Amino acid sequence: MSTPMADAWQLSLFDAPAPAPAPGAAGATGAFAAAPPADRPVPGPTPVAAAPAAGPSADYRHPQADRSLRLGDCLVAYQLRRARRKTIGFIVDGDGLVVSAPRWVSFGEIESALREKSIWILRKLAEQRDRRRRVEAARVEWRDGAGLPFLGETVILVLDPRVAGAQLNTDGQALPGVPRLTLHLGLPQQAEPAQIRDLVQSWLQRQARRIFEERCAHFAQRLGVTVRRLSLSAAQTRWGSASHDGSVRLNWRLIHFGLPVIDYVVAHELAHLREMNHSPAFWDVVRSVVPDYEQVRGSLRAEVLPPL
Repeated sequence: MSTPMADAWQLSLFDAPAPAPAPGAAGATGAFAAAPPADRPVPGPTPVAAAPAAGPSADYRHPQADRSLRLGDCLVAYQLRRARRKTIGFIVDGDGLVVSAPRWVSFGEIESALREKSIWILRKLAEQRDRRRRVEAARVEWRDGAGLPFLGETVILVLDPRVAGAQLNTDGQALPGVPRLTLHLGLPQQAEPAQIRDLVQSWLQRQARRIFEERCAHFAQRLGVTVRRLSLSAAQTRWGSASHDGSVRLNWRLIHFGLPVIDYVVAHELAHLREMNHSPAFWDVVRSVVPDYEQVRGSLRAEVLPPL
Protein backbone atom coordinates (compact mmCIF):
# COMPACT_ATOMS: atom_id res chain seq x y z
CA MET A 1 0.00 0.00 0.00
CA SER A 2 1.52 3.27 -1.10
CA THR A 3 1.01 6.80 0.10
CA PRO A 4 0.72 9.55 -2.50
CA MET A 5 3.51 12.09 -2.62
CA ALA A 6 2.36 14.04 -5.67
CA ASP A 7 -0.82 14.83 -7.59
CA ALA A 8 -1.06 14.57 -11.36
CA TRP A 9 -3.42 15.73 -14.06
CA GLN A 10 -3.37 15.14 -17.80
CA LEU A 11 -5.34 17.47 -20.02
CA SER A 12 -6.45 16.97 -23.62
CA LEU A 13 -5.52 19.74 -25.96
CA PHE A 14 -8.68 19.59 -28.03
CA ASP A 15 -11.26 17.34 -26.36
CA ALA A 16 -13.63 18.16 -23.51
CA PRO A 17 -11.88 18.62 -20.13
CA ALA A 18 -11.68 15.77 -17.67
CA PRO A 19 -14.23 15.63 -14.85
CA ALA A 20 -12.85 16.93 -11.58
CA PRO A 21 -11.49 14.26 -9.23
CA ALA A 22 -13.61 13.26 -6.28
CA PRO A 23 -12.78 15.12 -3.07
CA GLY A 24 -10.12 13.34 -1.07
CA ALA A 25 -8.91 11.24 -4.01
CA ALA A 26 -5.43 9.87 -3.45
CA GLY A 27 -4.16 11.14 -6.80
CA ALA A 28 -6.13 13.23 -9.27
CA THR A 29 -5.69 11.94 -12.78
CA GLY A 30 -7.39 12.31 -16.12
CA ALA A 31 -6.23 11.48 -19.63
CA PHE A 32 -7.51 12.27 -23.10
CA ALA A 33 -5.88 11.37 -26.39
CA ALA A 34 -4.93 14.22 -28.68
CA ALA A 35 -2.86 14.24 -31.84
CA PRO A 36 -1.18 17.25 -33.50
CA PRO A 37 -3.04 18.63 -36.50
CA ALA A 38 -1.47 17.60 -39.76
CA ASP A 39 -0.77 21.21 -40.75
CA ARG A 40 0.84 22.23 -37.45
CA PRO A 41 4.58 22.84 -37.80
CA VAL A 42 6.80 21.20 -35.21
CA PRO A 43 8.64 23.95 -33.33
CA GLY A 44 12.36 24.00 -32.85
CA PRO A 45 14.16 23.94 -29.50
CA THR A 46 12.19 25.62 -26.76
CA PRO A 47 13.86 28.80 -25.51
CA VAL A 48 14.41 28.94 -21.77
CA ALA A 49 12.52 31.85 -20.25
CA ALA A 50 13.85 33.32 -17.06
CA ALA A 51 11.24 33.16 -14.31
CA PRO A 52 10.90 36.28 -12.19
CA ALA A 53 12.00 36.25 -8.60
CA ALA A 54 9.52 34.79 -6.14
CA GLY A 55 7.06 37.40 -4.95
CA PRO A 56 4.78 37.37 -1.91
CA SER A 57 4.33 34.29 0.20
CA ALA A 58 1.28 33.32 -1.87
CA ASP A 59 3.52 32.75 -4.92
CA TYR A 60 4.95 29.36 -5.86
CA ARG A 61 8.31 28.64 -7.49
CA HIS A 62 9.71 25.28 -8.57
CA PRO A 63 13.50 24.99 -7.93
CA GLN A 64 14.04 24.23 -11.64
CA ALA A 65 11.45 26.72 -12.90
CA ASP A 66 12.06 28.01 -16.42
CA ARG A 67 8.65 29.62 -17.09
CA SER A 68 6.05 31.42 -15.04
CA LEU A 69 2.42 32.44 -15.26
CA ARG A 70 0.06 34.38 -13.02
CA LEU A 71 -2.90 32.25 -11.98
CA GLY A 72 -5.43 34.27 -10.05
CA ASP A 73 -3.54 36.28 -7.44
CA CYS A 74 -0.54 33.94 -7.47
CA LEU A 75 2.59 33.89 -9.59
CA VAL A 76 3.39 30.26 -10.41
CA ALA A 77 6.92 29.58 -11.66
CA TYR A 78 6.95 26.06 -13.09
CA GLN A 79 9.29 23.63 -14.80
CA LEU A 80 8.36 22.84 -18.39
CA ARG A 81 9.35 19.51 -19.88
CA ARG A 82 8.93 18.71 -23.56
CA ALA A 83 8.13 15.05 -24.14
CA ARG A 84 6.88 12.59 -26.73
CA ARG A 85 3.30 12.43 -25.53
CA LYS A 86 -0.21 13.33 -26.69
CA THR A 87 -1.45 15.25 -23.66
CA ILE A 88 -0.42 18.10 -21.43
CA GLY A 89 0.33 16.72 -17.98
CA PHE A 90 0.58 18.54 -14.66
CA ILE A 91 2.38 17.17 -11.60
CA VAL A 92 2.35 18.99 -8.27
CA ASP A 93 4.74 17.67 -5.64
CA GLY A 94 6.82 19.04 -2.80
CA ASP A 95 8.95 21.10 -5.20
CA GLY A 96 6.07 22.72 -7.04
CA LEU A 97 4.49 22.45 -10.48
CA VAL A 98 5.94 20.48 -13.39
CA VAL A 99 4.26 20.67 -16.80
CA SER A 100 4.92 18.02 -19.45
CA ALA A 101 3.78 18.87 -22.95
CA PRO A 102 4.22 17.56 -26.51
CA ARG A 103 7.02 19.24 -28.42
CA TRP A 104 4.59 20.63 -31.00
CA VAL A 105 2.36 22.46 -28.50
CA SER A 106 2.77 26.23 -28.30
CA PHE A 107 3.35 28.19 -25.11
CA GLY A 108 -0.04 29.82 -25.61
CA GLU A 109 -1.80 26.45 -25.56
CA ILE A 110 0.16 25.42 -22.46
CA GLU A 111 -0.84 28.60 -20.66
CA SER A 112 -4.47 28.14 -21.69
CA ALA A 113 -4.40 24.64 -20.21
CA LEU A 114 -2.85 25.99 -17.01
CA ARG A 115 -5.55 28.64 -16.70
CA GLU A 116 -8.26 26.05 -17.32
CA LYS A 117 -7.04 23.96 -14.40
CA SER A 118 -5.85 26.87 -12.25
CA ILE A 119 -8.21 26.10 -9.36
CA TRP A 120 -6.93 22.51 -9.12
CA ILE A 121 -3.28 23.61 -9.51
CA LEU A 122 -3.47 26.31 -6.84
CA ARG A 123 -5.28 24.03 -4.43
CA LYS A 124 -2.65 21.32 -4.82
CA LEU A 125 0.22 23.79 -4.52
CA ALA A 126 -1.32 25.15 -1.30
CA GLU A 127 -1.73 21.61 0.06
CA GLN A 128 1.90 20.77 -0.71
CA ARG A 129 3.13 24.00 0.91
CA ASP A 130 1.08 23.26 4.00
CA ARG A 131 2.48 19.72 4.09
CA ARG A 132 6.07 21.01 3.86
CA ARG A 133 5.44 23.34 6.78
CA ARG A 134 3.97 20.53 8.85
CA VAL A 135 6.91 18.26 7.99
CA GLU A 136 9.34 20.92 9.18
CA ALA A 137 7.31 21.41 12.36
CA ALA A 138 7.50 17.64 12.97
CA ARG A 139 11.28 17.48 12.52
CA VAL A 140 12.99 15.96 15.57
CA GLU A 141 15.94 17.70 17.21
CA TRP A 142 18.07 14.80 18.39
CA ARG A 143 18.89 16.10 21.87
CA ASP A 144 18.00 15.65 25.51
CA GLY A 145 14.39 16.70 26.13
CA ALA A 146 13.25 16.38 22.52
CA GLY A 147 9.89 14.77 21.79
CA LEU A 148 8.77 12.42 19.03
CA PRO A 149 5.61 10.42 18.29
CA PHE A 150 5.39 6.80 19.44
CA LEU A 151 2.15 4.82 19.08
CA GLY A 152 0.24 8.08 18.73
CA GLU A 153 1.68 9.62 21.90
CA THR A 154 4.63 11.93 22.52
CA VAL A 155 7.70 10.38 24.09
CA ILE A 156 10.40 12.60 25.61
CA LEU A 157 14.05 11.66 25.11
CA VAL A 158 16.19 11.62 28.24
CA LEU A 159 19.97 11.16 28.06
CA ASP A 160 20.80 8.97 31.02
CA PRO A 161 24.19 7.21 31.07
CA ARG A 162 23.05 5.07 34.02
CA VAL A 163 20.81 2.92 31.82
CA ALA A 164 21.86 0.35 29.22
CA GLY A 165 20.55 0.88 25.71
CA ALA A 166 17.08 2.44 25.68
CA GLN A 167 14.39 2.08 28.34
CA LEU A 168 10.80 3.33 28.12
CA ASN A 169 9.30 4.73 31.30
CA THR A 170 5.60 5.45 31.81
CA ASP A 171 4.26 8.07 34.21
CA GLY A 172 0.66 7.15 34.86
CA GLN A 173 0.24 10.30 37.00
CA ALA A 174 1.26 12.80 34.32
CA LEU A 175 -0.68 16.07 34.28
CA PRO A 176 -3.08 16.80 31.38
CA GLY A 177 -1.12 18.00 28.37
CA VAL A 178 2.17 16.70 29.77
CA PRO A 179 3.73 13.67 27.99
CA ARG A 180 3.58 10.59 30.20
CA LEU A 181 6.25 8.64 28.28
CA THR A 182 10.00 9.12 28.58
CA LEU A 183 12.64 7.15 26.71
CA HIS A 184 15.85 6.95 28.72
CA LEU A 185 18.91 6.52 26.54
CA GLY A 186 22.24 5.18 27.78
CA LEU A 187 24.21 8.12 26.40
CA PRO A 188 26.17 11.00 27.96
CA GLN A 189 24.82 14.55 27.85
CA GLN A 190 27.42 15.46 25.23
CA ALA A 191 26.28 12.73 22.82
CA GLU A 192 26.17 13.71 19.16
CA PRO A 193 22.76 14.04 17.46
CA ALA A 194 23.61 11.13 15.13
CA GLN A 195 24.29 8.88 18.14
CA ILE A 196 20.94 9.79 19.69
CA ARG A 197 19.09 9.30 16.39
CA ASP A 198 20.65 5.90 15.73
CA LEU A 199 19.88 4.58 19.22
CA VAL A 200 16.29 5.86 19.13
CA GLN A 201 15.58 4.53 15.65
CA SER A 202 17.05 1.14 16.54
CA TRP A 203 14.73 1.01 19.55
CA LEU A 204 11.74 2.10 17.45
CA GLN A 205 12.43 -0.64 14.92
CA ARG A 206 12.55 -3.29 17.66
CA GLN A 207 9.22 -2.05 19.00
CA ALA A 208 7.80 -2.03 15.47
CA ARG A 209 8.74 -5.66 14.86
CA ARG A 210 7.30 -6.75 18.21
CA ILE A 211 3.98 -4.95 17.68
CA PHE A 212 3.69 -5.88 14.00
CA GLU A 213 4.19 -9.56 14.85
CA GLU A 214 1.45 -9.36 17.47
CA ARG A 215 -1.01 -7.60 15.15
CA CYS A 216 -0.21 -9.89 12.21
CA ALA A 217 -0.90 -12.94 14.36
CA HIS A 218 -4.19 -11.38 15.52
CA PHE A 219 -5.49 -10.51 12.05
CA ALA A 220 -4.14 -13.64 10.35
CA GLN A 221 -6.29 -15.74 12.65
CA ARG A 222 -9.37 -13.62 12.02
CA LEU A 223 -8.88 -13.61 8.24
CA GLY A 224 -7.86 -17.25 7.95
CA VAL A 225 -4.52 -16.49 6.26
CA THR A 226 -0.91 -17.41 7.00
CA VAL A 227 1.93 -14.92 7.23
CA ARG A 228 5.04 -16.91 6.33
CA ARG A 229 7.52 -14.07 6.57
CA LEU A 230 7.37 -10.59 8.10
CA SER A 231 10.03 -7.99 7.31
CA LEU A 232 10.46 -4.29 8.00
CA SER A 233 10.94 -1.66 5.33
CA ALA A 234 11.96 1.99 5.31
CA ALA A 235 10.31 2.90 2.01
CA GLN A 236 9.56 6.58 1.42
CA THR A 237 6.21 6.12 -0.34
CA ARG A 238 4.87 2.71 0.69
CA TRP A 239 3.44 1.64 4.04
CA GLY A 240 3.37 -2.06 3.28
CA SER A 241 3.16 -4.84 0.71
CA ALA A 242 2.14 -8.49 0.53
CA SER A 243 3.09 -11.34 -1.81
CA HIS A 244 1.30 -14.48 -2.94
CA ASP A 245 3.78 -16.60 -0.96
CA GLY A 246 2.62 -15.09 2.34
CA SER A 247 5.48 -12.58 2.70
CA VAL A 248 4.48 -9.26 4.26
CA ARG A 249 6.55 -6.09 4.48
CA LEU A 250 5.58 -3.24 6.80
CA ASN A 251 7.19 0.17 7.12
CA TRP A 252 8.74 0.46 10.57
CA ARG A 253 7.78 4.16 10.71
CA LEU A 254 4.18 3.10 11.26
CA ILE A 255 5.27 2.80 14.90
CA HIS A 256 4.83 6.58 15.14
CA PHE A 257 1.06 6.17 14.60
CA GLY A 258 -1.55 5.00 17.05
CA LEU A 259 -2.61 1.36 17.11
CA PRO A 260 -5.79 1.89 15.00
CA VAL A 261 -3.65 3.05 12.05
CA ILE A 262 -1.21 0.16 12.48
CA ASP A 263 -4.13 -2.27 12.61
CA TYR A 264 -5.57 -0.83 9.40
CA VAL A 265 -2.30 -1.22 7.48
CA VAL A 266 -1.74 -4.74 8.83
CA ALA A 267 -5.32 -5.76 7.97
CA HIS A 268 -4.94 -4.16 4.53
CA GLU A 269 -1.84 -6.18 3.69
CA LEU A 270 -3.18 -9.44 5.12
CA ALA A 271 -6.41 -8.95 3.17
CA HIS A 272 -4.23 -9.10 0.06
CA LEU A 273 -3.39 -12.69 0.96
CA ARG A 274 -7.05 -13.41 0.14
CA GLU A 275 -7.66 -10.82 -2.58
CA MET A 276 -4.52 -9.72 -4.44
CA ASN A 277 -6.22 -6.59 -5.81
CA HIS A 278 -8.23 -3.57 -4.69
CA SER A 279 -11.61 -4.82 -5.87
CA PRO A 280 -14.84 -4.38 -3.88
CA ALA A 281 -14.27 -7.94 -2.60
CA PHE A 282 -10.90 -6.85 -1.21
CA TRP A 283 -12.40 -3.90 0.66
CA ASP A 284 -15.12 -6.17 2.03
CA VAL A 285 -12.36 -8.31 3.54
CA VAL A 286 -10.73 -5.25 5.11
CA ARG A 287 -14.09 -4.02 6.42
CA SER A 288 -14.79 -7.38 8.04
CA VAL A 289 -11.97 -6.77 10.55
CA VAL A 290 -11.64 -2.95 10.47
CA PRO A 291 -15.20 -1.63 10.02
CA ASP A 292 -14.11 2.04 10.18
CA TYR A 293 -11.16 1.60 7.83
CA GLU A 294 -12.14 4.60 5.67
CA GLN A 295 -11.89 6.97 8.62
CA VAL A 296 -8.58 5.45 9.74
CA ARG A 297 -7.21 5.58 6.20
CA GLY A 298 -8.04 9.28 6.10
CA SER A 299 -6.01 9.95 9.23
CA LEU A 300 -3.11 7.95 7.80
CA ARG A 301 -3.07 10.21 4.76
CA ALA A 302 -3.41 13.41 6.78
CA GLU A 303 -0.75 12.76 9.41
CA VAL A 304 2.81 13.97 8.90
CA LEU A 305 5.74 11.99 10.29
CA PRO A 306 9.10 13.38 11.43
CA PRO A 307 11.62 13.41 8.57
CA LEU A 308 14.26 10.71 8.83
